[in-house]
Amino acid sequence: MTDPGQAWIAAMREHRFADAWALSEAALRSRDPATRDDSTKPYHLRWVWDGRPFDDRHVLVRCYHGLGDTIQFARYLPLLARRAASVTVEAQAALLPLLSQVEAVRWIPFDPARPLPPSECDIEIMELAFALRLTPHEGPPPYLRVPGQVSSRSVVGLCHTTGGWGEGRCAPPELFAAICRQHECLSLVPGACALPVLNPGGCSLDILETASLIASTALVITVDTMVAHLAGALGMPAWVLLKANPDWRWSLGRSSSWYPSIRLYRQPRPGDWASVILEVESDLAAWLGTGSGRFIERDQARA
Repeated sequence: MTDPGQAWIAAMREHRFADAWALSEAALRSRDPATRDDSTKPYHLRWVWDGRPFDDRHVLVRCYHGLGDTIQFARYLPLLARRAASVTVEAQAALLPLLSQVEAVRWIPFDPARPLPPSECDIEIMELAFALRLTPHEGPPPYLRVPGQVSSRSVVGLCHTTGGWGEGRCAPPELFAAICRQHECLSLVPGACALPVLNPGGCSLDILETASLIASTALVITVDTMVAHLAGALGMPAWVLLKANPDWRWSLGRSSSWYPSIRLYRQPRPGDWASVILEVESDLAAWLGTGSGRFIERDQARA
C-alpha cells in the first residue's frame, strides 16, 4: 500500500495539485480534533486548520514554520482577504518589515511564548493552498518588492548554507571559489566570507536589507533556504541547488511551479555537490554571455 505522505509528496512534485488536496482532505478527516494546535508539540509539528469555513469570518493566520515557508505562502494572503471578514497574520518578527507591504491584512509579530488567542477561524500559513484550493500559479510572483529595485548585469549573489533547517542542504563554500574568481559575486550569507566576494563581511541579518541585496544582482545561486524563496518572491532569477532527494516543493525537473524565475539543479547522487557546481559553472558562463534572463527563458521554453 502506498504511504499517503509519500503519495502527497509525489503529487506536489508532479504538479498534480488536485490529487494532493484530496490526500490532504483525507488526512484532515482522520485527525482527532482534540489534537488541533496541540501545545505539547513543537510549533512546526502542529496542524491548525480543522476545515471550518473562513468566508466572512475573522481569520488568524499563524506562521509556525520557517521564514522561507512564510515567504512562499504569503502569496495567498490577499486572496484569503477577499473572502474573509478580516485577516490577521501572526508572523515572524524578522519578516514584518518586508511582508507588511502585503495589503489587506493586519500583521502581528509572533511571540512563541505568548501566541494570540484563537479567532473565528485559525489556519497555519502553509495550510492556505489546501484550504483555498489554490495552485502556485494563482498567486504568481513577484508579490514582494523592495524600494529602488535595480539589478546589476554582472553581479552574482551566492548562498551556500542554510539556517536551522539544514539536513544535508548546505554545500561546501570552497566549491564556489571558481565562480568567485570568474565573476563578481556577493555573499548572501550573514557573517564573514573567506571567498573572494565584493562584501567579505557577508550580508546583514536584516531581511529587508538582504532582499535589497538580492535585487541588486543579475542572478542568485543558492542552496534550498530562505534566500531561494526571497529571490523567487521578488521575481529575481535564481538557481537553486538541491540535494538528491529534495523537499516536496521542488520538482525533479528544471522548472519550479512556485517561482517561474527559479531554475533547479539537483545532486545526481546523495552528497555530490561537486557535480552540481560544475554544471552551474558551465551554465553560468552561457547565461551571462547571452544577457541576464535569456538563458532561463530559453530553457523553460524547452521544458
